Amino acid sequence: MFEAVEELVAEHADLEKKLADPSVHADQANARKLNKRYAELTPIVATYRSWKQTGDDIGAARELGADDPEFAAEVKDLEAQREELTEKLRLLLVPRDPSDDKDVILEIKAGAGGDESALFAGDLLRMYLRYAERVGWKTEIIDATESELGGYKDVQVAVKSRGQTEPGQGVWARLKYEGGVHRVQRVPATESQGRIHTSAAGVLVTPEAEEVDVEINPNDLRIDVYRSSGPGGQSVNTTDSAVRITHLPTGVVASCQNEKSQLQNKEQALRILRSRLLAMAQEEAEREAADARRSQVRTVDRSEKIRTYNYPENRISDHRVGFKAYNLDQVLDGDLDAVIQACVDADSAAKLAAA
Repeated sequence: MFEAVEELVAEHADLEKKLADPSVHADQANARKLNKRYAELTPIVATYRSWKQTGDDIGAARELGADDPEFAAEVKDLEAQREELTEKLRLLLVPRDPSDDKDVILEIKAGAGGDESALFAGDLLRMYLRYAERVGWKTEIIDATESELGGYKDVQVAVKSRGQTEPGQGVWARLKYEGGVHRVQRVPATESQGRIHTSAAGVLVTPEAEEVDVEINPNDLRIDVYRSSGPGGQSVNTTDSAVRITHLPTGVVASCQNEKSQLQNKEQALRILRSRLLAMAQEEAEREAADARRSQVRTVDRSEKIRTYNYPENRISDHRVGFKAYNLDQVLDGDLDAVIQACVDADSAAKLAAA
């Protein structure tokens, strides 16, 4: 059933030999690449060896069970164990997203609902910051436009892992399912008659690109500077420190105004631009390969929701996978694992069915 795994076992052994050679580590970039692949293959190889060993044990138990009832009794337990290992190995062999280990830039935009939507965008930001804190990731707010009531019209945050991550536990691997329209149902603070309102905020998640991922020709960029706007500060509304960069071949725009200097804002805007161009390139490649990934909704329309946050019922519902739970207060405090895992499991099941 898993004959192809033998090739992965051979690759794993070859990588082990290479990594044991001190000369390989002279090239740090290559060493990191080899280590990453070795880490990806290790759980597959370990599970496969256990699966094969259990098969041998079943055969031995059956043979010995002809003379000894104790060995015959072990057969059922060993068969159940092999079934578990078979399913685990199947899941490990599901094709992985090559970006799973990447860090991300997460953007939250207020949508339908006015000030209430901006407040909800602020709640979503806090939820993701708390979740990142729980799992040990680092966060950095790159750019933000605050609303008058304290929420956010638009906020971009970089989310980074701390060192090597287990397969399937990288930032993109977990947060890529958050992209789309998030709908909230609650009584707004501005509502005097206690009526429940519905509003929405959009979440866009892109893997953060390194300079080697995306090559940008400086001649393809139009850079505009303008005065920052928003809450007070020495550089706000006084100097042309805000930067907007347009990638002319694609029309992709990235801007930043949070930093004090024009140079810092330019660097942050380039960072956002690289990630957006990488996401575009990956989506185009996937379309050409007819391997479409679940698309993220780019328009913030309440009817295009992926998830609903219902405050009166303390309920959270993910409409893509049918997930529903009544612990909204805990989810908003960063307890997102069950929601995300439901999406991961549904995605894995779909890939297994396709395979």
